[in-house]
Amino acid sequence: MTVEPDDKDWTWVLERPCPECGFDARSIEATTVGGRIRETADQYVAALRREDAMTRPSPAVWSPTEYACHVRDVHRVFAERVRLMLGDEDPLFENWDQDRTAVEERYAEQKPAEVAEQLVQAATEAAAIYDAVLPGDWGRTGRRSNGSVFTVSSLAAYHLHDVVHHLWDVARPR
Repeated sequence: MTVEPDDKDWTWVLERPCPECGFDARSIEATTVGGRIRETADQYVAALRREDAMTRPSPAVWSPTEYACHVRDVHRVFAERVRLMLGDEDPLFENWDQDRTAVEERYAEQKPAEVAEQLVQAATEAAAIYDAVLPGDWGRTGRRSNGSVFTVSSLAAYHLHDVVHHLWDVARPR
């Protein structure tokens, strides 16, 4: 059995707390996102050192390694989106099919130690981009093809939710 694709529009997490992981984007100060991303990277590295890092808790739920691969790629995608927002006026983001990426990149077969190194690098790069945002640039905008509009600030909170939420997924009893 494979993991069912996630086709939900998660932008609602910017307006109310996530009932699953408890994350409340409204309480996030955008200038703290870089540091928080770095902190979560350490937690993923710890999960990737676990004996069960490559084991799915059920056939339809990702293993810690698969979640970490996804988060590594989330960092890369969001870093690029912030770069676009800071360099262009109201850019339109390329679509990213996270489920197709998981299959094409063979998340389930990747080595936890290599994923840990890659995730830390991607988190460090994304965090540095957020750390370098100038005060007047947090309100710059960008759009997804479905019409969702983000500011750099709201994208930072949205990004952080994805990262925190998947830590919650990894920490759930197995």
